[in-house]
Amino acid sequence: MGGIGMAGVPAGVVAAGGLVGGYGVARWTKKRPLGGVALAAAGAVAAREWREKAGNGTAAALSAAYVAAFAGSHPLAKKIGAWPSVFAVAGGVALASWALADRR
Repeated sequence: MGGIGMAGVPAGVVAAGGLVGGYGVARWTKKRPLGGVALAAAGAVAAREWREKAGNGTAAALSAAYVAAFAGSHPLAKKIGAWPSVFAVAGGVALASWALADRR
């Protein structure tokens, strides 16, 4: 596949969409595991693209950032609210992805 994944969507957008979409699915269905499925699926697609574009080390670092963003959004939500927190961490992951992989 190489280059850009899902119909030309950069990996950072896929990852950000996974964070936002995962939260949205969990919130609207009231089934957290469904949100986790969305989060994991997008993370897997993004990780594959990161590996293809920038190698295993960068993919591992960006995947760790993705998981850290998910975990960090919870305490951040207590300070700024759920949706602002999700959008903030999603933006951070998208920016890191762009800087390390997508702009290549």
